[in-house]
Amino acid sequence: MANDVLTPEVAHHTEHHHHKETFWTKYVFSMDHKMIARQFLITGIVMGTIGMLMSILFRLQLAWPEQPFPILKFFLGKWASEGVMDPSMYLALVTIHGTIMVFFVLTAGLSGTFSNLLIPLQIGARDMASGFLNMLSYWFFFASSLVMVISLFVPDGPAAAGWTVYPPLSALPQAMPGSGTGMTLWLVSMTLFIVSSLLGGINYIVTVLNMRTKGMSMTRLPLTIWAFFVTAILGVLSFPVLLSAALLLLFDRSLGTSFYLSDIMIQGEVLSNTGGSPILYEHLFWFLGHPEVYIILLPALGITSEVISTMSRKPIFGYRAMVGSILAIAFLSFIVWGHHMFVTGMNPFLGSVFTFTTLLIAIPSAVKAFNYLTTLWKGNLQFSPAMLFSIGLVSTFITGGLTGIILGNSALDINVHDTYFVVAHFHIVMGLSAIFGMFAGIYHWFPKLFTRMMNRKLGYWHFWLTFISAYGVFFPMHFLGMSGLPRRYYTNTAFPMFDNLADINVVISVFAIAGGIAQLIFFYNFIYSAFRGPKAPQNPWKSNTLEWTTPVEHIHGNWPGEIPTVHRWAYDYSKPGAPEDFVPQTVPLSDEEKNTFHN
Repeated sequence: MANDVLTPEVAHHTEHHHHKETFWTKYVFSMDHKMIARQFLITGIVMGTIGMLMSILFRLQLAWPEQPFPILKFFLGKWASEGVMDPSMYLALVTIHGTIMVFFVLTAGLSGTFSNLLIPLQIGARDMASGFLNMLSYWFFFASSLVMVISLFVPDGPAAAGWTVYPPLSALPQAMPGSGTGMTLWLVSMTLFIVSSLLGGINYIVTVLNMRTKGMSMTRLPLTIWAFFVTAILGVLSFPVLLSAALLLLFDRSLGTSFYLSDIMIQGEVLSNTGGSPILYEHLFWFLGHPEVYIILLPALGITSEVISTMSRKPIFGYRAMVGSILAIAFLSFIVWGHHMFVTGMNPFLGSVFTFTTLLIAIPSAVKAFNYLTTLWKGNLQFSPAMLFSIGLVSTFITGGLTGIILGNSALDINVHDTYFVVAHFHIVMGLSAIFGMFAGIYHWFPKLFTRMMNRKLGYWHFWLTFISAYGVFFPMHFLGMSGLPRRYYTNTAFPMFDNLADINVVISVFAIAGGIAQLIFFYNFIYSAFRGPKAPQNPWKSNTLEWTTPVEHIHGNWPGEIPTVHRWAYDYSKPGAPEDFVPQTVPLSDEEKNTFHN
């Protein structure tokens, strides 16, 4: 276990360390998990802003094609001469928007922030197992973000092959402007990102397994920690496969190999590549790609479990079933990747196997959804902004999951594959659920991140405007998809059969712009509260977990004296006979409880 007792030497070291910190060791090359969490969060928010801006730019193009917009000229320069977007830049924006949102915001921004902040605080550890690895993990992520942003400014444009960068478009530098230097930089950026993810993941796993405080058995861990722990395992097992896919793609591009290329003729020239298969790339990509969905979702679900239980003033319903569902989702996520590939000409029998495993994953997902609803049922609900975003997550998780039943079925998927139906499905179930979970986490643990409170009223405005805009954007997309509208086309004016869908695209774009503007409320609330918000009390939400036993001001080592001992699970809310409606994990079991529980 970690230092349970702060010996005089450690206490002296802590004091000594605290006085000697310079600006560089405190804010830049920090090894303190609380500062690294802030670095991940702020970098994630900056990248998220870039990704959101891109989506607004391409929504303008989709709603009003051929219409000149000065804002497009301002942001895109030569790629929007006279304010009309160039077709190849449209695909590049979609590509980088997807990449940033999936990896840089919802993987690093979500896991990086909350795993770092909460794992040591909630298990009762002084810091992560390795502060140095933790710092490296952030700086690799920062370098990766920097390379991705730099790729936007290369002369032949950023990577443009969709966020999945399928070959041969991505494997042939001469294929189109977005296949050149921008694509190489994309692959370099993703390689750095994977290194960051692996360093972080190994650290999180070791910390949870080895550094829990006295009394903190695995069955007393808050569900947040279970989610971060399993997410880290998923990342360590699946990201290396994406690294191999990216490296082989770099070889095909630069060294003349043929892993993904065979029998290709381009611009009148017959290429000598034979024997490769682009389907191989799809297998490698989606073997990461599907666990990745749960790497994004599980932390958000863990945060939601914690927030809903705390704000309902009720024990989480079915703790062991919740842990079991996290483990079941993690296992199943590795055997469903083929449902992304039903139209690759795969053997129909194999398709039916993937259909079966995909529909199985609905069971643990439903367990989570029902347990959230039963935790809310007859609870003493406290509607903080974090609680609203958590309930919003339950909503999007269910509505987005329902369309997954259609897409997970090989016979039904073929009709709507690569249409806006798919875009609607994964944005609601993965994008919105994870973003709502991230916002819930920020509002709930802001006092721990920045020692101050966020403004509640602005939080309410932010939630309702975001929630309405988000459904306004993605709900109508289902109807576009069922009408056959393909995704990633920069205009549909060439197809008369889609003319009657133009108005829906306008509605979607109006909601997208409104949703973008709504985030300004959050930015203002976040920045103002970090510097000028009211000072946070030690336990603002009257919560049971260990992080609220630490002092409000950040100190090196988290607890000034001994690390507290844990006597009970994290969800003793509204316990009959208890003096208050919460019983922190550090309160010893009463004689009556000892007789009831023999754990």
